[in-house]
Amino acid sequence: MNDVAQTEAEQVINELMTLHPKGFDMTLGRMRRLLEVLGNPQDRLPPMIHVAGTNGKGSVSAFSRALLEAGGHAVHVHTSPHLVNWHERYRIGQRGRPGTLVDDALLADALRRVATANAGQAITVFEILTAASFLLFSEIPADAVVIEVGMGGRLDCTNVVDRPAVSVIMPISFDHQAYLGDRVELIAAEKAGIMKKGCPVVIGHQEFDAAEEVLVSTAERLGCPFSVYGQDFSAHEEFGRMIYQDEFGLADLPLPRLPGRHQLANAAAAIRAVRAAGFEVTDAMMEQAMTGVEWPGRLQRLTDGALIPLAPQGAEIWVDGGHNPGAGEVIAEAMAAFEEKQPRPLYLVTGMLNTKDPVGYFRAFADIAECVFTVPIRGSDAGLDPVVLANAAYDAGLVAEPHSTVAEALAEITARQLPGTAPPRILIGGSLYLAGNVLADNGTPPT
Repeated sequence: MNDVAQTEAEQVINELMTLHPKGFDMTLGRMRRLLEVLGNPQDRLPPMIHVAGTNGKGSVSAFSRALLEAGGHAVHVHTSPHLVNWHERYRIGQRGRPGTLVDDALLADALRRVATANAGQAITVFEILTAASFLLFSEIPADAVVIEVGMGGRLDCTNVVDRPAVSVIMPISFDHQAYLGDRVELIAAEKAGIMKKGCPVVIGHQEFDAAEEVLVSTAERLGCPFSVYGQDFSAHEEFGRMIYQDEFGLADLPLPRLPGRHQLANAAAAIRAVRAAGFEVTDAMMEQAMTGVEWPGRLQRLTDGALIPLAPQGAEIWVDGGHNPGAGEVIAEAMAAFEEKQPRPLYLVTGMLNTKDPVGYFRAFADIAECVFTVPIRGSDAGLDPVVLANAAYDAGLVAEPHSTVAEALAEITARQLPGTAPPRILIGGSLYLAGNVLADNGTPPT
């Protein structure tokens, strides 16, 4: 919906953005006040899978949706941020077939009703957008709803449902330290805030023992039945297949369609979460979910579109929105695995926000990337200047140079291609906002 007339919902959102701040409030009082006026729609939702974590929560949401839809269930899904269009945040479930992005007129109506209920009081746009999801999902019948936390957990405006079917905490790393704390234990405590007394909890793979200890102790204190990756359920690759295991036994499954070894742990957490939420999960559902799952902008390979001709012929182009040190590590691991199977020079085209840790992100690529081409992020006033970002890459041990656009960076990579050499592997990443820019420019937005 870039470069075309605004939709009705976009017009409403843009009007709201002129009236209300775009940032985070990190309290629940305003959200609860608004929902009360709306009749507390959050209390009329289908069974909810609530997902928090620094990394992996979007993938788990996608796997959970794929599993439930494979069983014929209608699943509403709320994620954030969007990549290209605001409508991506709201997927409306349909029984017996995949859900679809919300109808524009339906979203515009919900947003107007929320704005009317707010009556001009202080609120953030994110709170209005989230309240609209509760309103929509409470009024359209479905079997389940998957809600992704925006930031943190305890004070995130999605954290207003008293009895979720399951709370899922994915890998915890360093991000949003200004809001969540500068120690992994503090960040874990904020994420653990989505746990509710006596409600099931699934703890995904945790890199830091200190984070896992906080999550386990919180679940124990609240009397939550909980399961931990690596103890109560697990997944690994064996002979080109994914082996999932829990107390129900072993499942021999196709590797997830989403690339990267980390997706096995994400898929495992989703299987466990859907079961913990009270749904039957069959081998047929798991098999269909692994091969059918979709999650744009997360190690997504571009195979056609407007940007492809700008890169060297035969180049691999990958887009990923990961933007913190933990994400950098798993993405770099995926790139290294690709390199083992098919050697190619790796180039990074990177844009990041000024709230992130670029040196920490780049360090993961220090031994595998030939060069970094830094670019600005269109549509954000928080993007790092490409020169500053190039200096951060240099500090991490990488060769780097700034460019003004992704297209310019791809053209430079093409100019460096020598005859007879292997076409490169190009990773465009560092920000979900940059991923959205690229998918829009390429003409391949999420659907």
